[in-house]
Amino acid sequence: MSTTTDEALFVAALRRGDEAAFCELIERYGPVMQRVARSYVRSAAVAEEVVQETWIAVLSGVARFEGRSSVKTWIFRILTNRAKTRAEREGRCVPFSSLTSEDEDWAGAVPADRFRYPGYPGHWTAPPSDWRTIPDARLLSRETVEQFRRAMADLPPRQQQVLALRDVEGWSAEEVCSALDVSEGNQRVLLHRARSKVRAAMEPYLDELAGELEPAA
Repeated sequence: MSTTTDEALFVAALRRGDEAAFCELIERYGPVMQRVARSYVRSAAVAEEVVQETWIAVLSGVARFEGRSSVKTWIFRILTNRAKTRAEREGRCVPFSSLTSEDEDWAGAVPADRFRYPGYPGHWTAPPSDWRTIPDARLLSRETVEQFRRAMADLPPRQQQVLALRDVEGWSAEEVCSALDVSEGNQRVLLHRARSKVRAAMEPYLDELAGELEPAA
């Protein structure tokens, strides 16, 4: 669905009840829909219910789809609205991480004590390690991926959503802003904070990997 014509044909297929077109949607967006929904509610089971409700809404509403946004954006708007409604309705099902202060998303990305002079990022007391020496096979190993997943899971929900869509799914900034209903500036800050926190969480593990590869003195 890379062009307007392709998307129009795809929507037409959905309206005809084309099962293959619907299955393609589920395969393409199902996993990330589950992750986004999960960031709003307490359990994977509730997130699955939200996703199923979203698919029902997509099927019942495709006849009214006017093409003002992409199909992808339309689906995720439905998803986030239903996930928010479910979280609000169930009250106690809202994850504790979503109750943190708004200021958390705007906190400093790197602790001040990492710099020799506060406010001058170029003057490190403890500079970042060079991870470029780590072979791709190690960076893409199951253990490293699991470390990354745990770091993502510890993010506040809004940061987790933006990072998953931008860096895992490869969405553009515009698509994320439209699907999650956030401003371009807020999206940029959330992404920066999320990347910084994940980097900080991964740093000890990756530093150890890099150290293993250093030649003996």
